[in-house]
Amino acid sequence: MRGATRAGHVLAVGLLVCVVSWTGAVAAPQLDDREALRVSQAAIGRTLGGYEFTASTGDPLALEQLRGRPVVLSLVYTSCYHVCSGLTLRLRETIKVAHDALGEGSFAVVTVGFDTPNDTPDRMRQYARERGANLADWHFASTDAATIERLARDVGFTYFASTKGFDHITQTTILDRTGRVVLQVYGEDFAPPLVVEPLKKLVWGRNLDRGTLEGLVNTVRLFCTIYDPSSGRYRFDYSLIVNILAGGLALGIAAAGILAALRNVR
Repeated sequence: MRGATRAGHVLAVGLLVCVVSWTGAVAAPQLDDREALRVSQAAIGRTLGGYEFTASTGDPLALEQLRGRPVVLSLVYTSCYHVCSGLTLRLRETIKVAHDALGEGSFAVVTVGFDTPNDTPDRMRQYARERGANLADWHFASTDAATIERLARDVGFTYFASTKGFDHITQTTILDRTGRVVLQVYGEDFAPPLVVEPLKKLVWGRNLDRGTLEGLVNTVRLFCTIYDPSSGRYRFDYSLIVNILAGGLALGIAAAGILAALRNVR
């Protein structure tokens, strides 16, 4: 009888432990899409500064040393083999399109690992190599936890640890030549023009002064370089220039006719 009573006590204690463990469990945080989007959009207009990284080569990399040209910035973690990997692969193809249209050296790309204990320079170098991301002016970088927290806050990047690694917003941030956030592109399967079109304006739209040769050339480039969905590349559309010249010629002929008619009336 005593054995039965003791067994009952053990069973009761076991059940109590299970109940306490179950009721004491904290639900894993969930990514609030609306709040993440609000935070991301609120970052537009901020100017980034004072960021020091370690490039995958082991060399120091400061965000300020890229000033003077636009920067495409993405945050990933190297253990993410689906979303982050897909984003990097899409970015690789988009950068190729942008280089073809705008020229290498016209902008820079920075991919930063936000899983600071694991995203070391060696891991970032391996991550880039496995995805064929060996393109000009594309920097893969690591940094410390405090810098990542500050960077994420400044660019509106929401992330937190979860049972599967990290939950995070998938965004690509575009900075102008002064380091100011001008656009956020969402998802890992975006169309290239979503990134290339704003880069066009930032690269060629700096000087549209038609009184100078550079301004005139930039104006023609900006309006006559268009995306061809069939080829997935940008091309220079000469028909736009022809139409503009034809329109100007037609206006000139019409104006000449009007002036001649006025002279005859007089």
